[in-house]
Amino acid sequence: MLYPVIAVILGIAVLIWSADKFVEGAAAVAERLGMSHLLIGMVIVGFGTSLPEMLVSALSAWQGAPGIALGNAYGSNIANITLILGVTALVNPVPVNPGGIGKELIALVVATVFAAALIAHGLSVTRLDAVLHLVVFAVLMGLSMRRGCAPGKGDDCPVPDATEDDIPGLGAPLGRSIFWVVAGLLLLLASSRALVWGAVEIARALEISELTIGLTIVAVGTSLPELASSLAAARKNHHDIAVGNVIGSNLFNTLMVIGIAGVIKPMAVPPAVLYRDLPAVGFATLVLVLFCLPRKSGRTVITRGKGVFLLCLFVLYNAYVMLHG
Repeated sequence: MLYPVIAVILGIAVLIWSADKFVEGAAAVAERLGMSHLLIGMVIVGFGTSLPEMLVSALSAWQGAPGIALGNAYGSNIANITLILGVTALVNPVPVNPGGIGKELIALVVATVFAAALIAHGLSVTRLDAVLHLVVFAVLMGLSMRRGCAPGKGDDCPVPDATEDDIPGLGAPLGRSIFWVVAGLLLLLASSRALVWGAVEIARALEISELTIGLTIVAVGTSLPELASSLAAARKNHHDIAVGNVIGSNLFNTLMVIGIAGVIKPMAVPPAVLYRDLPAVGFATLVLVLFCLPRKSGRTVITRGKGVFLLCLFVLYNAYVMLHG
């Protein structure tokens, strides 16, 4: 039992550190290749903070642990909204621009309903289902990038007030950047494998389901990069980035993470996912939408009180999962 626990703790720590280094290196290389800051932020940084979920779920599916693969994706979605946004709001209340994120919220709702409908159809993720997940993700991402690069937003689609402080790694020497891309990716793979092995062994030792471990320990661990980036954005008063990070990560988890895992190996879905976890994801998403709706006062804010409410949801859900796992 000791070695699996050590593997999980070290796996999460190295996973977070190596993902950060990979993002820094990839952002610098992308800048040298002429990619705009907007695309770097949306594709490189957004993709990088979700790399832990993607690799852990992919390796879990490959090693025959679909419970961890599914639990990691859906548990991370719940943690992103309830834990990450809750903690961020407690640190600094988050003003929301409903007009700026309205279409992204609609895309998240569509993705959530679409994924739930596919899973409810046969309690499985077939390769066809997985490909459909990836196609929908590509369409939604393409529309989002097209909106970001719409006429009138600048020739190279810059992010307003974007600086090297906003996107780590920009301006770094090319040789060092390439080194961290390669080293970061190798460390990501190694730490993901250690985390999955430790989680499976802990589940077996404690005689609880892999789904429960995936929804709790693994999901929270792989969501820590999103927590760090959201808190950093909130401290700099870049509130749209904090909220957008949660929306983008949940879109990625719902469609890309499950899609890649299902392509690698089709998965049977435990019934608990359908009657407990997907409704929980749907409820958390609904709460997020309600919190971001425009107010008659003209100012929409995720207050500290709402942050406490979100954290209470996080505690209640995880307690229920652990008690019934």
